[in-house]
Order: sequence, then C-alpha cells, then structure tokens
Amino acid sequence: MPLDFNQQVIDEFRANRGRVGGPFEGGRLVLLTTTGARTGARHTTPVGYLPDGARILVIASAGGSPRHPDWFRNLVAHPRVTVETGVFTYEAEATVLSGAERDEVFARAVEADPGWAAYQAKTRRTIPVVALAPAEAGPPRFAGATPGESVGLVHDAFRRELALIRKELAATGSVLGAQLRINCLTLCQGLDNHHTGEDRMMFPALRRHRPDLAPVLDRLDEEHRSIAALLEALRQVLAAPAAEPGAVRAEVERLAGELEAHLDYEEQELIPALDAAAG
Repeated sequence: MPLDFNQQVIDEFRANRGRVGGPFEGGRLVLLTTTGARTGARHTTPVGYLPDGARILVIASAGGSPRHPDWFRNLVAHPRVTVETGVFTYEAEATVLSGAERDEVFARAVEADPGWAAYQAKTRRTIPVVALAPAEAGPPRFAGATPGESVGLVHDAFRRELALIRKELAATGSVLGAQLRINCLTLCQGLDNHHTGEDRMMFPALRRHRPDLAPVLDRLDEEHRSIAALLEALRQVLAAPAAEPGAVRAEVERLAGELEAHLDYEEQELIPALDAAAG
C-alpha cells in the first residue's frame, strides 16, 4: 500500500479506537510496528489478521507482489514487534510458520477468503504466514483515558467481533469452515478471560469501595454464569467433527442476545462508578 494511504489508515485507526472505513471497514485489522531490518527505525503498518486463540496470524501477501512486504523482512530480522488493536497495545513475538503448519493455516485462510489464493497465484514466492504471540513484557496498555472508557472499548471490541462472526455464519454454506470455527472458539476464550478478570479483580474491588453497588454486581455475577453456560453450549456444538452451521448459528444468536444486554447494563451501571473512583 502507498505510504500516504497507510498513514491515513493509521491515523483513522488510532483516532477511532480500531474502527476504519474504506477497504478495511468491518474487517479484522491491527497496527503492526516492526523494527527496520537495516535502519533500526520503527515502522507501523496496518495489516489484516486471523484469530487463532491466544495468538493472531498475519499473512505477508503484499497483494501478490513478487517481493515480501517490508514489514515481513523487518520482523524476520527483529521478531519482537508491537501490536495495536484499538483497545490495547502489547508486545508480541513473531514466528514465521513453516511446513505443514503454514500450509494448514494458509488453507484455512483461503477457505475463509478465496482472495488469498488469488494473491498466491500471482506470485512465484510462497506467501509467508506469521504468528504473533503476546510476549512476556508486562500487561497490555489500554487505549482508554479512564478505567470506564477502557471497559467500554473492550466491550465494543467484543461487539465488533460478534457482528463479524454473525456475518460470516450468515454467508457460510452447508459446511462450517475451519477458520470460522476458530473465530468462534477464540471469541469464547476472550469472553471467558474478560469475565474471569472482572470476577477476580474489578467486581471485588467495587464491592469493597462501593457497597451500594451490591445489587448491580449480584446481577452481573449471575449474568456471567449464564453467559458462561451459553459459551459452553457453543463450544459443545463446535466440538462436533461435522458441526452443522445452522446449529452454530443458533447458539451464536442465543449468546448475542444475552451478551449485548449484559454489556449495555454493565456500561450503564459501572462506567460512571469506575470513572468516579479513578477521579
């Protein structure tokens, strides 16, 4: 992509906490900052990604160019990179996949979007696939200016991912694709992690400092248990070797209805309390 276009996307991404328009609108996008292989300078590039559990996957297609993109050559030389999601920023370790693992992941990507196959057909190089795993470098840096804003940004990220999955399920045929299955499982794990963090840290702290919020927190605790049951039901459907897309779609819709109401209620009741405590 031209440098000026890249910078426009970067500026829009940061200004809108991960939301952009144009060709990336509604897609999965992060900002990847690498260290120049020759110069040592830092370079930031918008890249699409695939969910993959605790890590994300990026594909060095360069639109089918005969040359690897600069960001790929940089991370080969310097595997420690910075990832911005719009919600938080974290350090990651880049691993270039090889052999059967690379081929399996690329096949998943092609199944989800045939455009990857078109890029591979345009070039004689084997298009690399890179895994970005969070590095042990302390907690992520949240984009929100206040605790309440950070919670709202996390919630919005879950809403966006859920909307993408619902769109993907609506477009799928009679067979559930491997990448779509992983997208669903990654969402499940992310929600589990988020609610576990709230249960162990945020909610107990609020109970100590804001006893008047006990009825709100009791309701949110119960909603967490209900959502956990829905997540497990979705996992059970996804665990079937020949998971039926209609059954997955039904479970996702059940989850969506309850989760969206839960996020709305939590924002209404807790964000003002969180920001008041921080002030």
